[in-house]
Amino acid sequence: MTKLKLDGLSTEELNKELETVENQLQDLKFSNALSTLENTTEITVARRNIARIKTKLRAQELEGSTQKRDKIQTRRRIAKKIKK
Repeated sequence: MTKLKLDGLSTEELNKELETVENQLQDLKFSNALSTLENTTEITVARRNIARIKTKLRAQELEGSTQKRDKIQTRRRIAKKIKK
């Protein structure tokens, strides 16, 4: 497995990629349980890719909430100035 290119992907694309990598991890674990894998580090790489994707999804989520919070704070500041 190669390192994933996550920059510029939308939330939907990241969710699809997450599902794909989780399925790959499940297949790798199953294969490892039935017989030995030639390269067991593929399991570790898949787990790390899942973590990378989830981190990117969470960052996008927080970015959206930060923008909303900033808008609310700006409105409150304006409201305070009007009251004075």
